Amino acid sequence: SVCVTGRDSFGNADFLAAALKQMPSGTQIMADTDGQRPEALALLHPYLSLIQVTIEPPVASPSLERVVETLRAAASLGLAHAVTIAGTDESSDADYLQIVDQVHAGSDATSIVIHPGPTAERGVLDKRWSTMMEHASARHRDLRLLARLSGPATMR
Repeated sequence: SVCVTGRDSFGNADFLAAALKQMPSGTQIMADTDGQRPEALALLHPYLSLIQVTIEPPVASPSLERVVETLRAAASLGLAHAVTIAGTDESSDADYLQIVDQVHAGSDATSIVIHPGPTAERGVLDKRWSTMMEHASARHRDLRLLARLSGPATMR
């Protein structure tokens, strides 16, 4: 399997398509992107198994609109798609819920993973997170809350 990553991994879609075309048949290919180039999916979707859009809240409305366009394009092409919300300590519940609402509007088949900000990851998740997840789950069915791994655990 192959994972194509980088904030703007679709920045040179022609080159990426040429490279992915050389992969052996049946190779599972995931692309992680910022979701700002939905038009690239028209060229790249034949090579991809999954597209993941990573978002860092809060996110400006024009950027979120492009993410939604990317998810709609993936859904219309029959491509598996996911969103990872990489939280920050400055992210509010309203930021998370706005993203969940917009993602759901783009495609209700999107898998969403929320990573809390660094402060929440150092300790036990408090009632804020269970309440926020309850509200988010009422808006979208495929939703998970996962702490990011960092440090020695990821270096083995």
